[in-house]
Amino acid sequence: MLFTGDTEEALAEATTLVNTRLDGVDQLETRAGLDAFLQEYAMTGERLGTEAELEAVREIRERLRAVWSATDRAEAAALVNAILRETATTPYLIKHDALDWHLHMTEPSAPLAHRIGAESAMGLLDLIRTDNLGRLKTCAADDCDALLVDLSRNSSKRYCDTGNCGNRANVAAYRARRRESG
Repeated sequence: MLFTGDTEEALAEATTLVNTRLDGVDQLETRAGLDAFLQEYAMTGERLGTEAELEAVREIRERLRAVWSATDRAEAAALVNAILRETATTPYLIKHDALDWHLHMTEPSAPLAHRIGAESAMGLLDLIRTDNLGRLKTCAADDCDALLVDLSRNSSKRYCDTGNCGNRANVAAYRARRRESG
């Protein structure tokens, strides 16, 4: 394992969130889309279910997406630090439900977008401080613009998990080899 479970979960959450807008399709267009995201990444604390809350989550999504486009660690750090500052991040350990001790980044009373942003930013922070920003990638498939975090041991992951891109690329390469061999 390269990173702690909390970090890997935060990176997965951030990746899933930024990928809710792909190819001009916004899965967070409605509160139902946010509900679907929160089914996968449950957040403790209150949930208002308002349009303003949904808009705030879309806004934090775009700010997290910008980290994937950062040209260097200094730029990425500035983006992450701004999110941490604005979300009033106050890490603390907690044990609840069936979970063992783990980190929460904001108080449960913080706005939903702040809780999502703080959790995601803390995962991205670990990539920056360990000089692993290169693990933030865009899917290598020609017809996919999904973002991914490569947590493989040798940093060799090329395809996202959203569109079966790796399988499609492998099948296309196999068929091309078969055509070439006659």
